[in-house]
Amino acid sequence: MNKTELTEHVAQATGTDKAAAGRAVDAVLEGIAAELEKGGSVSLAGFGTFETRERAARTGRNPQTGESMEIAASTSAAFKPAAALKRRVGGN
Repeated sequence: MNKTELTEHVAQATGTDKAAAGRAVDAVLEGIAAELEKGGSVSLAGFGTFETRERAARTGRNPQTGESMEIAASTSAAFKPAAALKRRVGGN
């Protein structure tokens, strides 16, 4: 499912038009991104938690040349699914 399909699903599920559903989807995604940008997390009960994770600097290898190189420390977005979502997806 892509963003357009998600917007159509929201419009149908809520009985609103696609434009309003699109604004709602955009607002939710922007809210999650803004909180992660601040270093916070977003927890949705029964669904999961969006959070940031720190990656330490490390030594890597260039696959083309085999040469060692330093990979800088970074922060990335991560998602940890809730138990209810795991059960639903896993069929248990």
